Amino acid sequence: MNPNRLQRTARRALCAAACAGGMAGAFAQAGASAPNAEPTPRPAAPEPVGKAPEAKPLEVAPIFEGPGVLTPKGAFVFEPSFQYAYSTSNRVALIGYTIIPAIVIGVIDVREVKRTSLTTTLTGRYGLTNRAEVEFRLPYVLRSDDSVGRELQAGSPESTAFNAKAHDIGDIEAILRYQLNDGGLDKPFFVGSLRFKARTGKDPFEVDTTTTTPGFRGGIQNELPTGSGFYGLQPALTVLFPSDPAVLFGTLSYLYSFERDDVVALTNGSATNIGTVTPGGVFGLNFGMGMALNEKSSFSIGYEHNIVEVTKVNGAVPPGSVRIQLATLLLGYSYRMSDKQSLNLSVGAGLTADTPSVTLTLRIPFTF
Repeated sequence: MNPNRLQRTARRALCAAACAGGMAGAFAQAGASAPNAEPTPRPAAPEPVGKAPEAKPLEVAPIFEGPGVLTPKGAFVFEPSFQYAYSTSNRVALIGYTIIPAIVIGVIDVREVKRTSLTTTLTGRYGLTNRAEVEFRLPYVLRSDDSVGRELQAGSPESTAFNAKAHDIGDIEAILRYQLNDGGLDKPFFVGSLRFKARTGKDPFEVDTTTTTPGFRGGIQNELPTGSGFYGLQPALTVLFPSDPAVLFGTLSYLYSFERDDVVALTNGSATNIGTVTPGGVFGLNFGMGMALNEKSSFSIGYEHNIVEVTKVNGAVPPGSVRIQLATLLLGYSYRMSDKQSLNLSVGAGLTADTPSVTLTLRIPFTF
């Protein structure tokens, strides 16, 4: 065959293959058309080296207590945090008895209470493995209650102001977390946790309650507690679901507080034996969504709801005890200042009468 004709045939085959199947197929067909062309060997596929890193959920601005991303194996995170909380409430207490409905014999105690607290917490987290971490929290609590009370049936229209304060260590906590599965994009991560709460803070039974102050005969604490007064154990399950460009998250939890026997309370300077106190359990639910704004900033929004069951004394529910509903709407922002340090700020708005009106939390984690 004429060499020029052979070259033209090869070029036509090259163009046809490029149009039909791309440049890779074109070169293959051109090589087959040329009589002296040798096939080019394909490079061997690279062999996997080492072990692939375990999947981790994306990090977003934290607005709840537990972090979304576990600490890597051998790493240590030191996180100081500061939380400010403010709430106000009105209370009407009846000290006496009724003979028929709407007629009260005794004293009606009406008061307004404004509560302010500042909690400084030192938190340390250590990665035991790439799936497990342990955490310890040491809180220090400053509290102040400003109360204004008046006895409507005492013959005096004047109000009485009362202030109580406290500053002491709170309840120390220890937490173990474990990532249960390998998640990924459009595949959820499940993280189980177990929290133990000690009773290192000053509990409500250790502070003196007075019933002789005008306007506060229903009882008011001379000093405020900084702890709950009970040991507690809280299992929880957290779900994180990456869905580009957001991360959805939520937690179910239950706090069980151990009962105390032979509880003694102080009233007007005298010890009063209460007996056995069984705190009510706390059912917790929260959920939210986080989104990265850029490589350093992220934003989160969430909702938290807790149901506090009634407390029993000597196996019976005290008169007037009711279940409490706590609901908070939370917004959070996170800024990564470096690979080892970030700044997290969140604000919470109370949605029920028993929830603090506003909470402001600042966290500054350092990774070592």
